[in-house]
Amino acid sequence: MALLEIAQTRQITATIRLDDKIAAQVDQYAAFVHAPADEVINHALDYVFSKDRDFQDFLKSPDAGAAAPSLRIRRVPQAAERQEKGARARRASA
Repeated sequence: MALLEIAQTRQITATIRLDDKIAAQVDQYAAFVHAPADEVINHALDYVFSKDRDFQDFLKSPDAGAAAPSLRIRRVPQAAERQEKGARARRASA
């Protein structure tokens, strides 16, 4: 039986690097639970974060709010921005 239950959530795109062995195991686990690899990683991290009592204490400290972001996140335009860009493109081609 799988340790992780996978459900669809709102996602962002971030770039990370994994060791070859871990990347292969992520793919294998994804096949095992019939889910995308990114969902496996998301839920595995959520599981670890929720079980780590020292991390939970850290989240309550001022240091948690001061942690510098290190993930390279690709921003997805909001729906209104995408619609405006589409309208500009249609006007330009007309």
